[in-house]
Amino acid sequence: MSRIRRMRRSRFLASSIGVTCAAALALPAALPATASAATPTDSSSTAIQALAQPSTPTRPLALAPAAGSTQSLPLVPLGVDRNLGPAAPEQGLGKRDVRSFSLVGVVWDNPDAELEGRVQVRARATDTARWSGWQDVETHNHEHAADPDTAERSSGRVRGSTAPLWVGDSDGVEVRVRAEIRGRTAAPGVQLLPDGLRLELVDPGVAASDGAAGPAAVTGAAHTTEPPPVGTVDTPRLGALTVESAAASAVNADLAPLGSTTIAALSRKETVERLATAVPGAKPYIGPRPRIVTRAGWGADEKLRERDFRYTKRVSAAFVHHTASGNNYKCAQAPSVIRSIYRYHVVSSGWRDIGYNFLVDKCGNIYEGRAGGVAKAVMGAHTLGFNTNSMGIAVIGSFGTTKPPAVSVKAVAQLTAWKLGLYGANPKGKTYLTSGGGNLYPKGKKVRLNVISGHRDGFATECPGGRLYGKLGTARSEAARLQGR
Repeated sequence: MSRIRRMRRSRFLASSIGVTCAAALALPAALPATASAATPTDSSSTAIQALAQPSTPTRPLALAPAAGSTQSLPLVPLGVDRNLGPAAPEQGLGKRDVRSFSLVGVVWDNPDAELEGRVQVRARATDTARWSGWQDVETHNHEHAADPDTAERSSGRVRGSTAPLWVGDSDGVEVRVRAEIRGRTAAPGVQLLPDGLRLELVDPGVAASDGAAGPAAVTGAAHTTEPPPVGTVDTPRLGALTVESAAASAVNADLAPLGSTTIAALSRKETVERLATAVPGAKPYIGPRPRIVTRAGWGADEKLRERDFRYTKRVSAAFVHHTASGNNYKCAQAPSVIRSIYRYHVVSSGWRDIGYNFLVDKCGNIYEGRAGGVAKAVMGAHTLGFNTNSMGIAVIGSFGTTKPPAVSVKAVAQLTAWKLGLYGANPKGKTYLTSGGGNLYPKGKKVRLNVISGHRDGFATECPGGRLYGKLGTARSEAARLQGR
């Protein structure tokens, strides 16, 4: 009987993560109804509101999005076979001056086509004559995507793409793409590279939040500007909200005031007490809510993404990723990196929003990813075939040979202890997910997975890198401990 009671409580928790109508009431009257979030499949309740109310001030509001941009340059044939045109086995661009950018990637027309080869870029630091050495760009990126047969995948806007690479402030670029087909020798004139290769140069722009993240943010240091209490509206601040930014913030309005740049951390005692207030007798296994930087906090331009939100029924598993964007960034630059990845996913790759549900930087800061509400079961585009009933957490960096920072692994544990706890999931346990189709499991197959899995557990890929994958056992144990297991 005790097991049945636990199951019922878990289901109650899961059903309480809906988008609350109260959040929409916080929107200014002038905003049209489309600014509010689409209702997910689960019903709403007051339980998560009780869990969510912050006991410490959040950071001041920073509502103005950064004005970033994207340059898209078609590649041209290179080398001795340049006369072959699109069939040339090497394409690229020679050294050239360009407008300022900080992140690069290569895209092509057909999202189902593989780029079997090597992509290398070099960049010139802004206002200098200093060129970097050649840097490899991760070409195997199609496994980070929406599931087959979903509206996002079949929109007609999706392109094939490499992983993005962060190069820092630059105003010169050179790129080369070489076909490398293992075990095959192509006949002369046979096209080896996909059609429509383009170099994408992303400028994240400058946001008020830049430089706000960092070691001080992890400690939860207090800030002098206190926002209004949850459920209230500060009219002067609200005036800066756009329809899109209001909608993205409203789905978190039961956790923090509208337009907040962070969601404050709670202790485990506070988290459990507030749940017990809403659900008398409940004794959940749940970790303390960690501090989360919102989309407003990292300066998301909400006009880029699709306006509505997509949800799944619950969060039964967390897939851990690395962004494969390199480790050459400072924590103060993390919001810029995230804005760049967001723009690359939406503008260059044709996705509806950034693919990951959450991101973690090298200083252990946690960031809201895809819009829809951090406590909600938001449908992401992170693990091809397993985006339903899961969430994706990306640690910013490349961890094939580089050891991930301990604070980043700890942040993954803190986030999963809380978020999985909302849905009654044991971080050290197993769960079943149904494959939407991929290269490891056919569509429709029920697969037994760790509740905290690496991307490679659901798809044949190197992600999240061997060194980060090797730390998932530590994350599972720590998350379970934080839940009180």
